[in-house]
Amino acid sequence: MKTVVLGLGNPILSDDSVGFRVAKLLQSRLDESEVTILEAGVAGLNLLDLLVGYDKAVIIDSIQTGEGKAGEVYRLDPKDLDKTRHTSSSHELNFATTLALGKRLGLALPQQLIIFAIEIKDASTFSEQCTPEVEHAIPVCAGMVAQELRGD
Repeated sequence: MKTVVLGLGNPILSDDSVGFRVAKLLQSRLDESEVTILEAGVAGLNLLDLLVGYDKAVIIDSIQTGEGKAGEVYRLDPKDLDKTRHTSSSHELNFATTLALGKRLGLALPQQLIIFAIEIKDASTFSEQCTPEVEHAIPVCAGMVAQELRGD
């Protein structure tokens, strides 16, 4: 099964770098010939290019629910994001809307898609460091992704 692990975020915006950081940690932990690990600072339609052609995708990103505690790790299904779907402009397509559009266009998107999201505290401070709560969640999330890939 051709699999991609995609760490999303911005490496210079404090906690928003968490997807990148989990992906980097996984690169040192995983020795899988069928797993491609990527880091990307893209969103919207640009994500589709990174997902096409894979059977399975694991997305790692930051999230701010307004209800969670910084450092919490969530395992989400794309359906969990359906209520966030909207289309205000092509520059603001969120992940759920992007996936729906890709399917509607008939793109060869992964049949299996899992999202790991880490609740963050700070996504606006220019820093290459995460807050302590989020920093502690990085190896936890990496372990969860590795377990998911092994099928445990």
